[in-house]
Amino acid sequence: MKQIIIAVINQKGGVGKTTTAVNLAAQLASDKTPVLLIDLDPQGNATSGLGFSKDGLEPTTYEMLLGQATLDQVVRPTNREGLYIAPANSNLAAAEIELVPMMQRELALRNALQISAYTYVIIDCPPALGLLTINALSAADTIIMPVQAEYYALEGLGQLLATVQRVKQALNPSLDLLGVVLTMYDKRTSLSEQVMDELSNHFGDKLFKTVIPRNVRLAEAPSFGKTIFEHDRWSKGARAYKNLAKEVSKRVN
Repeated sequence: MKQIIIAVINQKGGVGKTTTAVNLAAQLASDKTPVLLIDLDPQGNATSGLGFSKDGLEPTTYEMLLGQATLDQVVRPTNREGLYIAPANSNLAAAEIELVPMMQRELALRNALQISAYTYVIIDCPPALGLLTINALSAADTIIMPVQAEYYALEGLGQLLATVQRVKQALNPSLDLLGVVLTMYDKRTSLSEQVMDELSNHFGDKLFKTVIPRNVRLAEAPSFGKTIFEHDRWSKGARAYKNLAKEVSKRVN
């Protein structure tokens, strides 16, 4: 199987983007299927969520994007077999500015990833449509959009899809949407159902069948520096991400 690069993207914060990137990567990973998770968010939540301290951490994705370190120098193994991370911390915020004068600034990530030996590369994007996100879209084969089951869920998605379209035309013609995943779903509320119907009307079979429920265990796992599978593998959240990973590998293949 050739390498598949998936960007997990939504410019809104708090939609379960990092939770999805981390747990999807963890579930897809095994000794036979090495997975690289790239933390491209200056908040570094994927990094701390896997138990790494962000303070004084280097080299990180910041050095990698600016050509000061190679991918191999940046990547670290995690506690989960087959899962590796290219970590980030707040230094990465400066990359938005420092990349501007560089040649091929939109392709810095794609160039850094050219020699990598992972079956999947999952990119956790920042909640913004700046140069870091453009880099992720330029490097990715496909994207997954987590959308929260709440009132303004669809607001901003048009803008996001327009950005994806522009990157596709200008920089990455093979980029496509792998799917939309509904997060923080609560089957007791009619609102969750309404959002699901709206997404289904809008995206059709691009909407993943798996929904990610509101789940306390899922929410608390990062504070222990663990994926949901290490934290509570029998929880609803763990089951949901297992099913999502199955759907993702089916669609990719």
